[in-house]
Amino acid sequence: MYPGTFRIASSLAAAALLALAFVATISLPAGSQEEGEELLKIDVSDASPEQFEVAQYKWRNRLFIAMAESPFDPRFVEQMQYLEGNEKSLIERDVVVLLDTNPALGSALRSKFRPRDFVILLVGKDGTVVLRKPSPWNVRELSNAIDKLPIRQQELKSR
Repeated sequence: MYPGTFRIASSLAAAALLALAFVATISLPAGSQEEGEELLKIDVSDASPEQFEVAQYKWRNRLFIAMAESPFDPRFVEQMQYLEGNEKSLIERDVVVLLDTNPALGSALRSKFRPRDFVILLVGKDGTVVLRKPSPWNVRELSNAIDKLPIRQQELKSR
């Protein structure tokens, strides 16, 4: 498990933790992040479809999803290094990071997105996959991709 990441386990406590994380994401209006706020990273490797649904983030957050065959996959490790220390620009863009490094457990993310080997995905606030890449992206590339999205353009105009 990576620092700042929590795992969804098969228990009522995990459901409560997910509910708290969800409430935390909707309680702050876009652009009102407080100083020192951490990027929300959730390991959903063993979450069942009943415990985790991508639709719960629709219209509230963009999802950055990284899936690999193992947490030791060099591309996954590189992607996690790109995210470390560069959270501010992702927080400003309402991004939640979802991680899945155990294909044997058949998580809800794997059922929905059908990854092959390592993949990163960016899911827009409208729930559509706007980016799917087989290699790591740094935060600058990711931020630029988000800034080109129509919903992000509307957010920037309304400020």
